[in-house]
Amino acid sequence: MLRILGKASSINVRKVLWTCAELHIPFTREDWGSGFRSTNTPQFLALNPCAMVPVIEDGDFILWESNSIIRYLVSRYGGAQLYPSEPMARARVDQWIDWQASELNRSWSYPLMSLVRKSPDYQDSAALATGIEHWSKNMQILDRQLQSTGAYVSGEVFSLADIPIGLSVNRWFETPLAHPHLPAVSAYYDRLNQRNGYRLYGRNGTP
Repeated sequence: MLRILGKASSINVRKVLWTCAELHIPFTREDWGSGFRSTNTPQFLALNPCAMVPVIEDGDFILWESNSIIRYLVSRYGGAQLYPSEPMARARVDQWIDWQASELNRSWSYPLMSLVRKSPDYQDSAALATGIEHWSKNMQILDRQLQSTGAYVSGEVFSLADIPIGLSVNRWFETPLAHPHLPAVSAYYDRLNQRNGYRLYGRNGTP
């Protein structure tokens, strides 16, 4: 059985859990990370030298990095409906997965640490305003994309890209800030909520 190491509140662990729910992959999960077992122990570092969650063990196969894990799972466990083999269709999915990791993820870092984590090191009002502006611009990019597709981030059908993006939308709405009106994002949020995996691991109030 697939073994997942990482606390369930982690947004990156939740990517893996949601993917497992979509593909009906049985798994066991162990709490590792801040507040639980330390990832800086020799035991964990032998699995992931970066000391980060999630990590999976699939038999003798060990893998870390959440986006690599979810790509592996759909390839290993019959997820072609989420991750098409046709090169252009797959590239569109990968494009949005990579955008979430490189652009969207980076834009929320200061607001999240300031408004949600309440870190004393992230309480500069000018830096917070800049962070919120950058995050809002990225969410407007997403809103325009969803207006274009009319449904999901890479097209008319749910794909692997909607897992990291959907979790990001949850983080957006759960962070206490003034949200601009983004009707396509709001409709997308409600559309995702029709999926059992999202109700379990995406829209569960954990930003």
